[in-house]
Amino acid sequence: MNYSELRKEMVETQLIPRGISDKRVLEAFLNVPRHAFVPDKEKENAYNDFPLPIGNAQTISQPYIVALMTESLGLSGTEKVLEIGTGSGYQTAILAEIVKEVYSIERIPALAEKAERLLKELGYLNIHIISTDGTLGWEEKAPFDRIIITAASSQIPEPLIKQLKDNGKLILPLGTSLSQILTLVEKKKESIETLQICGCTFVPLIGKYGITTQ
Repeated sequence: MNYSELRKEMVETQLIPRGISDKRVLEAFLNVPRHAFVPDKEKENAYNDFPLPIGNAQTISQPYIVALMTESLGLSGTEKVLEIGTGSGYQTAILAEIVKEVYSIERIPALAEKAERLLKELGYLNIHIISTDGTLGWEEKAPFDRIIITAASSQIPEPLIKQLKDNGKLILPLGTSLSQILTLVEKKKESIETLQICGCTFVPLIGKYGITTQ
C-alpha cells in the first residue's frame, strides 16, 4: 500500500476542496503518517474521511476535522500550544509539524504512553505529554498561545481560559454529548469572543470541568 500517495490523495480530495488552504497545514498532512496512529486492522482506512476507533472507547477524528481545527487556530509557527486529549497522537503530530512546542494531556495512561512512544519513534522532539485531568490544564507550563480541546464540553473549562494568553485562541466542540458546535474562542483581556464554525461529533470531555467527572 502506497501510503505517501494516499496522503496526497487525502489532501487533494478531502482537504483542499473543502477550503483548507494554509500551506503549513497541508504540508503537515502530507508529512504525518496517519496509518501509524491507527490499529493494524484499520490501516486500510487510515486516509479515508471518517473517524476510526483507537481503543479505550476513543477515536481518531476524520482528517478534515483535524485540518479544520488546526487551520482555525491561525498558527504562525512560533506558538506554544496546549492540546487536551492526546488520543492517538495524530493531532499532536500535525501541530508539532507547525508550531514551536506542543504540550498534550491525555487522561487515559495507556493512550498517553502509546502516543508518547510512537511520537518519539517518529522523531518529534517538541512534544510533551502527561496523563492527568485535562480540564485543569497544565498550569506549570502556562500561558499558552493556543489551546485545542479534542473532546466535547458543555462549557469552556475555566482553568484553560486562565491559562490562555491575551489575544490567544482556543478551539473546542461545544455542546452536549449528542449535539456539538465546533467553536473558536478568542481571549480579549477579561472577555472572550466566540465564533461558531460547524456542527461536529466528538467523545465527551471527562474531568472536573468537563461533561462528566467519571
